[in-house]
Amino acid sequence: MSKLCVRSFSLSLDGYGAGPGQDLDNPLGVGGKALHQWAFSTRTFQKMFGNEGGATGVDDDFAARGFDNIGAWIMGRNMFGPVRGAWPDDTWKGWWGDNPPYHTQVFVLTHHARPSITMEGGTVFHFVTDDIHAALQRATEAAGGRDIRLGGGVDTVRQYLRAGLVDELHLAISPVLLGAGENLLAGIDMPKLGYKVTEYVPTPNAAHVVLTKS
Repeated sequence: MSKLCVRSFSLSLDGYGAGPGQDLDNPLGVGGKALHQWAFSTRTFQKMFGNEGGATGVDDDFAARGFDNIGAWIMGRNMFGPVRGAWPDDTWKGWWGDNPPYHTQVFVLTHHARPSITMEGGTVFHFVTDDIHAALQRATEAAGGRDIRLGGGVDTVRQYLRAGLVDELHLAISPVLLGAGENLLAGIDMPKLGYKVTEYVPTPNAAHVVLTKS
């Protein structure tokens, strides 16, 4: 049975999953890139972009686990790109070039319809104008029994958490303070929703915390 999982979601010490002022020059918000330093040097990250080498160890193990048994993805429109409002044209096809690192069907939540986009490497972006439940149903069908990875951004993850739909949440808490931006867990009572900490593994680069819904 498919599980909905958030994996390798980087968070600041003060709870922000993105910095303020997200735009084309700052896709993760001002200062947001620092949240992901733990991942950038890993072998898994380097391999995603066709590079050789990269560090192994605990950080890489968690990065690699993020892709295990994934049959489909869901993401919010902000994660897909910086364009807001109605699509001006079909030019923008994501941050990742012609061969995105997903290699599955990806369901992008948006208020504005757009035809699906087939990319190299098996990635197909579908644009879902219905609610989060409809996106999850489509992703579940596409996953064929494998798990579904919820990619973000922060608001998208918050919606699924509030609805109690996330089965597993892996946070990589980086030793960074942002002070502002998009806070992931503010106002969400995780214990009340049934989440418990099932793994805690600190490294020099991040504290890896896995929360599982009972």
